[in-house]
Amino acid sequence: MAPSTISPASTSTTTLHDEASKHHAEALAAQPNVNPGVPGIPYFIPQHKTSPGTAYPSNTKTPTLFQPLTIRSVTLKNRIVVAPMCQYSVAATGPTTGVLTPYHIATLGHYALKGAALVFIEATSVQYNGRISPNDSGLWSDAQIDGIKSVADFVHAQGALLGIQLAHAGRKASQAAPWIGGGHDGRRRNGMRATKDVGGWGPGGVVGPSGGKEMIWDGKDESDPEGGFWEPRELTLQEIQEMIEDWKSAAIRSVRAGVDVIEIHAAHGYLIHQFLSPVTNKRTDKYGGSFENRTRLVREIITAVRSVIPEGMPLLLRLSTTEWLEGSDVEKAAGGSWDVESTIKLAKLLPDLGVDLLDASSGGNYRSQNTSQFTIKDYQTKNAGRIRKEVKEEGKKLLIGAVGLITDAEQARDLVEEREATIGEEAQAAHEVTDAEQGRDPHADVVLVARQFMREPEWVLRVGHKLGVDVAWPSQFLRVRFPKL
Repeated sequence: MAPSTISPASTSTTTLHDEASKHHAEALAAQPNVNPGVPGIPYFIPQHKTSPGTAYPSNTKTPTLFQPLTIRSVTLKNRIVVAPMCQYSVAATGPTTGVLTPYHIATLGHYALKGAALVFIEATSVQYNGRISPNDSGLWSDAQIDGIKSVADFVHAQGALLGIQLAHAGRKASQAAPWIGGGHDGRRRNGMRATKDVGGWGPGGVVGPSGGKEMIWDGKDESDPEGGFWEPRELTLQEIQEMIEDWKSAAIRSVRAGVDVIEIHAAHGYLIHQFLSPVTNKRTDKYGGSFENRTRLVREIITAVRSVIPEGMPLLLRLSTTEWLEGSDVEKAAGGSWDVESTIKLAKLLPDLGVDLLDASSGGNYRSQNTSQFTIKDYQTKNAGRIRKEVKEEGKKLLIGAVGLITDAEQARDLVEEREATIGEEAQAAHEVTDAEQGRDPHADVVLVARQFMREPEWVLRVGHKLGVDVAWPSQFLRVRFPKL
């Protein structure tokens, strides 16, 4: 697929509106007892006196979780980030394909209103055929910029930052939304192929580092009605170069849309992860084989994106720190897998490439991964702590984000808090050498929370209350704020 072009932005109407909004806000601000609106928004939004989620000054030490964090030119008011969550809620066909809607303002905006420091838009494809489903968001066209800008305007009006996760699904693309054909919980365990008649791109349009029936994610070919994934086609060298250009173009559009932070999605079995792993990358050219070759694509994408975004804009990378295949027959047959050691080796290269934070997730690249995820809460955060420790010992500056089953206030606090090891921890460290420093150092610098925000959009406010931190609430919700403990 050829890289798309970017046309110059038309700003005349926007500029006139912004000027009018600015003068109106200045006039209101000059009057006593008047709540001025946020300038630059095409509708009235009250200006919060203090941005929700901000900790007020206190006589006691504020937990690190509620202390600001500056990354390049951007400052997070606290360390709580809303992780990208696919919503499968955009048009699959027509002129608004891949365009965010008021639904995304309602959901993402509410997390910002209730105090999250940084809110991420879901995985957003850099190419038409890179979406997980036809109903996923995209940024391969200028026509998709305004939808993101609408979300950015609202999020910024609440004093929060907006991030976008740029992605390509690779061999896991062209699936139906998970609740289609699903059970009472809205999930179809094995997925369901999205055919062309529902906006999918079916055979020939799904791509990966390697192709063929053996690369179908669930191992079921297209004749099997229980199969949920398409057979991928191997990308050509020319298509890989076009892919890199499309990541660059999507990054430019992100900046134009008002996004504050960009994350590159290289986890969960999607395209970049497929290139990283010897389980899914069988190429014999410069993009396959050795560690250097398998990491070439992600390094080239990072370099391309970094070259077109502002110097002060943070760049994040999400990685699956392990595929959970260690010691398996799959790993033995492939001659290896992507594991924590591989992640650490790549992580040490990231600061010099311009990456500021590693978002440490796991899994998703092979159907029979062996993990206790969703049952043990530290199934990922221990890996994050180990990576942070080893990168720090290398003398490299790389922030680490912890993600996965972070639901409790104390759990979130402890992940980012620097503290002295207790006697019990020191004794345990004598038996578990790899955890010796983790008794004192934090596992991560920020926490990325997903599902818990769906359950409790006000989670930041609840966590602040539980930890005894006096945090600012939205102006419109002050009458119902939690009483001080």
